[in-house]
This record gives sequence, C-alpha cells and structure tokens, in this order.
Amino acid sequence: MCSIDEKKRVLRKNIASKKKCFSPSILEERSEKILQKMELLPEFIHAKCVFLYYSMPDEVATHAFVMKWAETKEIYLPVIEEGEMKLRIYSPDNRLRIGAYNILEPQGDLCSDFQLIDFAIVPGVAFDRLGFRLGRGKGYYDRVLPLLTCRKAGICFDFQIVQNVPADEWDVPMDYVISEEELIITSHKALSR
Repeated sequence: MCSIDEKKRVLRKNIASKKKCFSPSILEERSEKILQKMELLPEFIHAKCVFLYYSMPDEVATHAFVMKWAETKEIYLPVIEEGEMKLRIYSPDNRLRIGAYNILEPQGDLCSDFQLIDFAIVPGVAFDRLGFRLGRGKGYYDRVLPLLTCRKAGICFDFQIVQNVPADEWDVPMDYVISEEELIITSHKALSR
C-alpha cells in the first residue's frame, strides 16, 4: 500500500506528463475560458480584495487577468520571503521583480490582515470534486489557506481534475474548482473524509 506522499508524487508526475501534450497557445486559450467563468462568480464580482497568483508557464495563465482586475480591485499576489509565503499588493505602477522559483513578485505593501481578503483564486497541480488540492509539495499554500476566511476557487485545466487527491488532515478544500469545461461547487462534507 502506497503512502500519501508516494501517491502525491505519482499524481504530480502523471499531471506533468499530461501537460506536455498541450502547446503553450492551447493552454493560453483554455486559460481564458477558465478565467471568464471565474469572472461570473458572484463572490468574485463583489470582492474588493482578491488573493490571486502570477502564473508560471504550466499554470492557468493569469498575467493579463491580474492587470485587468487591478484597475478595480485590490489584488494581492504571493511572494516567498524567508522561506514563507506572504501576500503583497500588486500595482500596475510598480515593477514586478523575479523572486523565488523565477516567479515575478510584486513589491507593494504586505497584507497585514488576511481577514481583508474577500476571495482567493488558487493554483494547483490537481484538484478533486470535493475541492481538495494537490500543490507542488513545498507547503506554502498549506500554511496560508487556513488563515483565509473567504471563499476559495481552485483553477485548473480539465486534465487536472482527478478522482481523488490524497489529502492530509490539515488540507483546506476549495469552495469551487473551475476548469475550461466545468464549474464544480464543492461539498464541505469533504471535511469529514
């Protein structure tokens, strides 16, 4: 019987091989469909302060989305400082700098109160229909998500939605999982899993 860590490793490897089947332009096109669905969620529409992410090449592409919504909402992006994820405000006026893992990071003010975040948009390697998320294995989101009291949407490509994400007791499920073909509203019966 495989351990949870081994199951996670195998799932990460499977998703990585599936991603290689798609060109960057196809993933970009699919990203637009996903984010159009995101924009229709009432929680997103009404949110004033949104926790987002600045995408890596193999994630749902968010660069244009961040710039677009920074005009009308406060957008906080993750930065890795001293081995921990912190949230800094994004401003189109401030340059992004290359941070940990070659991800562009904002230099704006730190979010001092996570209760201010109205909605969170979260990347993942894989999600299941209960809203559980598999990350890249560093635990950054695992330490931040429990601090957020807002609704959370995991965004991914269709091939990243799997039957079962191996979950630990501390994992925080998403309220929504959104792909190019699906909008899954999760059941928090998942917490009793």
